Amino acid sequence: MAVTVEQARRVGYTCLKALLRFAFMVANNLVAIPSYVLYLIMLQPLRVLDSESFWYIEGVLFKWLLAMVASWGWWAGYTVVEWGDDVKAVSEDEAMVLVNHQATGDVCTLMMCLQDKGTVVRQMMWLMDHIFKYTNFGIVSLIHGDFFIRQGRAHRDQQLVLLKEHLEKYYRSRNRKWIVLFPEGGFLRKRRETSQAFAKKNNLPFLKHVTLPRLGATQVILKTLVAPQENGTPAGGDAVIKESKSKGLQWVIDTTIAYPKGEPIDIQTWILGYRQPTVTHVHYRIFPVKDVPAEPEALTHWLYQRFIEKEDLLTHFYETGAFPPLQGQTKAISREMTLSNLWLVGIQSLAFLSGGMWYCIFQYFYHCLF
Repeated sequence: MAVTVEQARRVGYTCLKALLRFAFMVANNLVAIPSYVLYLIMLQPLRVLDSESFWYIEGVLFKWLLAMVASWGWWAGYTVVEWGDDVKAVSEDEAMVLVNHQATGDVCTLMMCLQDKGTVVRQMMWLMDHIFKYTNFGIVSLIHGDFFIRQGRAHRDQQLVLLKEHLEKYYRSRNRKWIVLFPEGGFLRKRRETSQAFAKKNNLPFLKHVTLPRLGATQVILKTLVAPQENGTPAGGDAVIKESKSKGLQWVIDTTIAYPKGEPIDIQTWILGYRQPTVTHVHYRIFPVKDVPAEPEALTHWLYQRFIEKEDLLTHFYETGAFPPLQGQTKAISREMTLSNLWLVGIQSLAFLSGGMWYCIFQYFYHCLF
């Protein structure tokens, strides 16, 4: 089939746009990440004198870095519509966020949709695959105190011990509020067949849109972070969240990410922007921790039920293009998540100005010394 002039122009424009976006992303990383590291090196005396203020500043810088990643998708037309419970109501409380995992773009989507949730982004901890440690963003996550988990049966027990130690050492000392994890332990396309075989063998439901979750990390987080007595109320519909003075993990936020036609966005698409503008849909359900069982068998059943519900939610979404209403509602209510372009431009400008400043400082000292 012959290629028309219009098709050739469209392909050329897409390639040029992708090349320019890639160049911008590289430049963005070259100025923003070193600036983040250098600012924190300069603030080490504050860390000794007033660690709370140090980690507050670090959290602000961390949020700005995540906003830069969000801007790459936002300016490509990749937006988010939110459904279900309003998680802003618990943004100042400690919570564990359980997310289904389809592609690398899931993380970028969360970086975007949590930007307008108060202090959440700067006070959150991520659990991610250890491979992420060796990416350009790895040094940022290391400093911030995220946990890199190594997958595989051979490492499982040791990793859970290390996770417990990590939480005890860093979670409260750095005033973390939310902890985000992907209990499936890998991407849907990689784990689906194994999960379905396990389900068949153990007489469990056959799932297509999610996989059966793994218990380990969830159990460690609950055991380590939940206080002896918890306060909370169901957060469905128009329920009012009671003010809580108790410390410890108070909520579990079950988060379901859905892409149109089940076609997830990966990190390459997020950076290069060659896919048409896409709306990703994110559904939240909030559960009080006091309603989550502690015993391993009961917790396993509870966690399986959350992912069976995710399967139902995603099936409904792929059939209708919308999530079903919450219990007690007659119509599902969605909220379009928005970011301020002015704010994003301001953050990007600050990053490039910081990069220029550090470059000038190094040039000055280089000429002084040599």
